[in-house]
Amino acid sequence: MRRLITLSYRNPHLPPYSVEFAGRRRRVLDLPLIAWLTFIWVLLWSTLTWANVVTGVVVAIVVCLAFPLPQVDLGLRLHPWGILLLAGYLLYDMYTSGVKVTRQIFSDRPHRPAVIGVPLRCRTDLMLAATAVTVSNVPGGSVVEVRRATATLFLHVLDADRPAELEAARRSVWKLEKLTVRAFGTAEEIARVDEPPPPVPGSDHAGEDA
Repeated sequence: MRRLITLSYRNPHLPPYSVEFAGRRRRVLDLPLIAWLTFIWVLLWSTLTWANVVTGVVVAIVVCLAFPLPQVDLGLRLHPWGILLLAGYLLYDMYTSGVKVTRQIFSDRPHRPAVIGVPLRCRTDLMLAATAVTVSNVPGGSVVEVRRATATLFLHVLDADRPAELEAARRSVWKLEKLTVRAFGTAEEIARVDEPPPPVPGSDHAGEDA
């Protein structure tokens, strides 16, 4: 007997967190999209009430059924434990980096900034962009360029006085890359970031596993 409603975990060909309705025409509802449209609806009304939430859900479902979007796999996966680890590490890294930057500002010793290239292990556009955004949220460094062809992230660092400081900056990027991919990446990308970091151009050796 054919199922009238199929959840994504029962059908690997469906997008994650989606529902398929059987019928003459195949209809698939993307639940995260429904939630986002409902959130926008509540914001438009500027009042959080059960009536607005229920109405928003109904409107979102009607819109998605009337104007179905083509199926596009962006390579985004949600791993709850990985998201918690990423959030926790970001909070810790933002605090420690903020303290370090504050010390640099009030230090009498001048610091020499630099732009360094950090080759990444992830290859998809989504994971490259997500890693760049994650790194940019940490004080002490800012992303100035992401070179897609070589999967290289160029980072402006405030303290480049010693080679050890540059190596520490690269290790930090590789650590954030691994946590980001483990939070939102596919199985293939996760396996890739479990490998040792790629060699840095102009360096005699690659860093140890982040």
